[in-house]
Parts: sequence; C-alpha cells; structure tokens
Amino acid sequence: MKNGILLMACLLAIACGSTKVEESVTLQSGDAVKFDRALMDVPKKASDLEGIAQASISQVNFTSETEVSTIMNFLASDELEGRDSGTAGITKAAEYIETNFKNNGVKPFFTSYRDTLSNFEKPAFNVVGWVEGNDQQLKNEYIIIGAHYDHIGLIEPENGDKIANGANDNASGTTTVMELARYFGKNRTNKRSLLFVLFSAEERGLLGSKHLAQKLKDSSLNLYVLLNYEMVGVPLVGKEYLTYLTGYEQSNLADVVNSYSAGTYTGFLPKAKEFGLFKRSDNYPFHEVFGVPSQTFCTFDFTNYNYYHKVGDEVSEMDFNHMAKLINQSIPVVEGVANSAQKEIKYN
Repeated sequence: MKNGILLMACLLAIACGSTKVEESVTLQSGDAVKFDRALMDVPKKASDLEGIAQASISQVNFTSETEVSTIMNFLASDELEGRDSGTAGITKAAEYIETNFKNNGVKPFFTSYRDTLSNFEKPAFNVVGWVEGNDQQLKNEYIIIGAHYDHIGLIEPENGDKIANGANDNASGTTTVMELARYFGKNRTNKRSLLFVLFSAEERGLLGSKHLAQKLKDSSLNLYVLLNYEMVGVPLVGKEYLTYLTGYEQSNLADVVNSYSAGTYTGFLPKAKEFGLFKRSDNYPFHEVFGVPSQTFCTFDFTNYNYYHKVGDEVSEMDFNHMAKLINQSIPVVEGVANSAQKEIKYN
C-alpha cells in the first residue's frame, strides 16, 4: 500500500504541473520507478513539457580527464613528429587508434582498419571502425562520427622547436571520436550502425575524406548523417552553447542534437559562416557526394586559441576537463540521433 501511495504522489505531482521531476523514486521494497519520456504518459500542461523532457535526458559520466589526457599525451607527443600524412609519426598514431578500437569492441569496417588513400602520393590511410546497430531495420542506416588525425608535421622552428604537435588541431577531435567509439563498442546502445572514422590528409586538402566519401558512395552505403569534430580542445568563452556548428543554417541538426542534450550542445557562431568553415573540414566531401547532413562541431572561435598551425599547439594548452565534459555530453546526443524511429535530421 505504501508503495502505491508513493507512486500516486509522484504521478499527481507531474499532472499538477510540478516542474521538478526526480530521476527515480526509491520505494520501500528497494525497487525504483524510472521516469522517462515513455513512462510520463499522464496529462501535462504545455509549459511543463520542456522541463519534463529535460529531466528525462540522461547524464553520462563515462570519460574523465584521466582517460582524455592519456590519449592526448600520446597523439600530441613529440614522438609522432606532428603526424604529417605519409610519415612514420602518423603511422604510429594509426597503430595506437587501431589497438584502441580492437580492445574496445570496435570492429574494422573493411578487411582491416586501414583505408588506403587513392589520391595521395605517399602511403596514407584513414582508420575506419564500426559498431553495428542493434535494430534489425535501422542497422542498415549509417552514421559517421569523424575527425582528422593528421597534422602538418615539421615546420619552421620557433625557439628551437620545429614540431607542430597538433594537440587542438586535431588530436582533440580524434580523442573525442576514440572515446565515443569506446563507449559504443562497450555498451552497444545504438540502433543505427556507427562508423568511427579518423581521416588522414585533411591538412593536404581534405584528401582522406574525399577518398572515403566516394568509396562509400560507390558501395551504396545508406548514410544518414555525418558528425565531425574539429579543434575541440579548449572551451568557448562567453557563449551559452558548448560547441558551434558549421553550416548551422543549412539544416535542423542543431535543434535535433540540442533536444538530446542536458545543456545547449551547439549554437551559431557568425565567424564560422564568415570564414566558410563548412567547406573547410572533412564534413564537406560527404555533403558533396552524398547530399546528406554532414557538419562539424568545433570550439575554436579565432579568439580563444593562439597556436593554430604553430609549434605551440601543445597538449599543455588543452583543457581536459572541458574535453571530458564535451565527450560525456556527446554520448546522449549520438544515442538520440542513432535511436530515433525516423530520420529527424534534414537539410533546409
């Protein structure tokens, strides 16, 4: 009887317009009543819907500064000499990513994790892993989660340092993709299939993504959307959103991902439009070849980081707490996009 009274009190609180919805209510027996969108099937005032939906969004604490710093310290180390495409340094990075994928249940999408570029003069390759969707129908639709793992290598020395380590550009995006791959490889909560792609030769003219976009198109891959991560190692300053989205006005992607995030996941940065950033990262070849929403999340706004393509782009300049927060907030975003019954994201 006491259990029933507690449950009725909670339902009445929702029905009467209470804006505070607890994630769970523990009953005397030790059971818990979980309140999510599926269970909140009681009359509500329209003004309460936003608050109830917000309360039902899961808070994820999967990664931490420790996990992020471990990956970043390797990818942006002097040992890799700036990860220029076709060098021994970027091959070491690829081996590290491959081992990470294998250890975390992310399978090679092709015969191996390596996708050799057909449009670059030296041996170079993207690294491509995947986690198959768990829904018999939706698993035939694909989402790409991508970032480029190359950088510009050795450059003109400054104070005796000639290694452009590429911590923010783009070990930060690579780390984000690797940690998302680790989460979904272990938990497999995705209905649609997820491709985790680390692109090579982005710095040479988006060559890795141009190659792969055409290769996947030729194989008739059913691509739903591409979510790309570029330079996310330091937080935006004075913004109400965590990231900004390139090509913001071209689709409803921002609205969709924000609906799955406990905070405002992404927003509009005027400078991104001014500088044409939509066309300057690995999302763009997929936009051109597939004609599906393909956009980039970024936190570099031209004012909050002074080391773009410089030797000072070191791991010591990164904000690991910010990166862990971004990755953790990205998990329910990717889950929401992967698990929606219909394709919600569309170009305008």
